[in-house]
Amino acid sequence: MKKIKLLYFLIPAIFMFSCNNKENDFDASGSFEAVETILSAEANGQILKLNVEEGQQLEVGQKVGFIDSTQLAINKMQLRQNEKAILSGKPQIEIQTESLKRQLDNAILDRNRTEKLVKGGVASQKQLDDINSKVAALQAQIKAQKSSLETTTENLTQQGNTVGVQLKGIEDQLSKSMIVNPIKGTVLTKYAEQYEMAVIGKPLYKIANLETLDLRAYITGTQLPQIKIGQQVKVRIDQGEKKYKEYQGTIAWISNKSEFSPKTIPTKDERANLVYAIKVQVKNDGYLKIGMYGEVLWSK
Repeated sequence: MKKIKLLYFLIPAIFMFSCNNKENDFDASGSFEAVETILSAEANGQILKLNVEEGQQLEVGQKVGFIDSTQLAINKMQLRQNEKAILSGKPQIEIQTESLKRQLDNAILDRNRTEKLVKGGVASQKQLDDINSKVAALQAQIKAQKSSLETTTENLTQQGNTVGVQLKGIEDQLSKSMIVNPIKGTVLTKYAEQYEMAVIGKPLYKIANLETLDLRAYITGTQLPQIKIGQQVKVRIDQGEKKYKEYQGTIAWISNKSEFSPKTIPTKDERANLVYAIKVQVKNDGYLKIGMYGEVLWSK
């Protein structure tokens, strides 16, 4: 009877001892993660359309909805009318100086005729001087009028350019009223629904590319010399009782700073307080999920 009682107490102790002395059969462990992008509204207004559902696959540049932009469209039409009105006021320099040019041409003809008459002694020098003065006055008048009209044209052009800049701003706002998906990936979370009001910065949905996941694991300082960026390693996940599914992984990042070991993540050496984070890229066949536990092996 005493032997049975002794055995009863010894079995748990033996089990605990064997567990404590059993080495982990993995080199590092952690959980899978992905780069998650939250798409937010870039315009204010009512969401008139949002064709996004959780789990949906989206492509780059895919239009998934739009926000009411009626007021922006009205503002755009008003600015276009203002631009037309401004530019229509630009003077037609050639037409508006045509009359003076004809007068100048006639004055030049008179001067040429008078020069001949003066040489023939028929006309006086004073008559020629008067005509030369008239030609010079017309030339100065044309020059002054051209300068004034060009100044007016330049001012109106600048006003038109200002309206053009405002139009580009409106067009930019209109483009942001369209909800365009920025990256290829899977919708993880949907934050808004059709007909809700949106403001700039309001989250609409979260998306991540799940084709390749990162396993963030932790290693001790003594393991650092065993790995390098670009190294091929094995990654495994649980697949039923005492079964594993293995993947090929690549070490993509190694932290250059140590940190305290996360309590939820076991390491090769359970006694290590300071560990280094690493990221292992793994091609996802659909079975890997964000937050799933995984193990890394390279020494076996």
